Amino acid sequence: MGIPVKDGIMWVGKTDWEIRSFHGEELSTFSGTTYNSYLVRDEKTVLIDTAWTPYAEEFIENLKREMDLKKIDYIVANHAEMDHSGALPALMREIPDTPIICTENGVKSLKGHYHADWKFMPVKTGDKVNIGSRELVFIEARLLHWPDSMMCYLTGSNVLFSNDAFGQHYATETLYNDLADQCTLFQEAVKYYANILTPYSKLVEQKIKEVLALNLPVDMICPSHGVIWRKDPLQIANKYLEWSQDYQENQVTIIYDTMWNSTRKMAEAIARGIAAAGKGIEVKIYSSSRNDKNEIITDVFKSKAVLVGSPTMNRGILSSVAGLLEEMRGLGFKRKKAAAFGTYGWSGESVKMITEGLQRAGFEIAGEGPRALWQADDAALKQCFDFGLEFAKQL
Repeated sequence: MGIPVKDGIMWVGKTDWEIRSFHGEELSTFSGTTYNSYLVRDEKTVLIDTAWTPYAEEFIENLKREMDLKKIDYIVANHAEMDHSGALPALMREIPDTPIICTENGVKSLKGHYHADWKFMPVKTGDKVNIGSRELVFIEARLLHWPDSMMCYLTGSNVLFSNDAFGQHYATETLYNDLADQCTLFQEAVKYYANILTPYSKLVEQKIKEVLALNLPVDMICPSHGVIWRKDPLQIANKYLEWSQDYQENQVTIIYDTMWNSTRKMAEAIARGIAAAGKGIEVKIYSSSRNDKNEIITDVFKSKAVLVGSPTMNRGILSSVAGLLEEMRGLGFKRKKAAAFGTYGWSGESVKMITEGLQRAGFEIAGEGPRALWQADDAALKQCFDFGLEFAKQL
């Protein structure tokens, strides 16, 4: 059943308690997610977004319990990705002549996904649709995080339907930010930003400043995943502004993989050195092969520096480290220092290769990291401790 939100607005989405990965297997969703869809009733009735494809039939049946589908005057597709638009084909079989409001890029994306020539109604920033006593105002949000993305604002009700922006992969029946567990909520919000929106931070900053400059009253922000922000709704917009400006905390993240525990011992010795510097730096240590990569990336996002270690294997580095270096390259972190470390038996290329990978990923290399031959002995671990001590002094 739908849940009343405000002034003729009803949540008609789907809560997915089971999902544990998103974007294929690229993003972990240990807290589940929601596919938020909103029904707005005025003189005209508008459906804003739908649900993910596996829940399409369930979504349509639930929507039918709320209303006669033929009374839907407009469908707003804020974003064409299938977690938002997956129920469109089933819905359009029921109401094929209903206009779909989206951006020009949205038309291209929806046609590319579904190969259907529906009745599209392209809009751009500033365009409005009157639905009776209120208007929907559209705001393009290119590359937040797809070229087709947009938001829409409902006048009178002062509600911003923000699509992916300000969302979280967080399954909840409580629906609102003030009723949610705050630790989980903000951890999922920063994880979402770190792993999805980091490459577009400059665009995020520009778009939020543009929206705030409109001085529109905002009583609620209704994203496409997770909770609705109704208590101090602009707090999440201000968090996004903070996160978009090369964010960092007083933290260092150490990432390593190991074969016979020597590289692990190096990582721990470096961590002790950083702690001994007395600068109050929080140190997080992750085995890249035994921890979730998205949780690691979230801590890299929070950090002012990272250290990455691997033994040399087959004149290269271990695959979990290589994968994380590629992940970080794609995310394009800024204003973070980094260094490499590792063990070797004979050829010893790992530290050089990791350093090059960190440079490609945009990190500022803070000196040559330690290398240890075979198992790190006391002298090698002392070198790691001293390196950590000096590394911390640069931060």
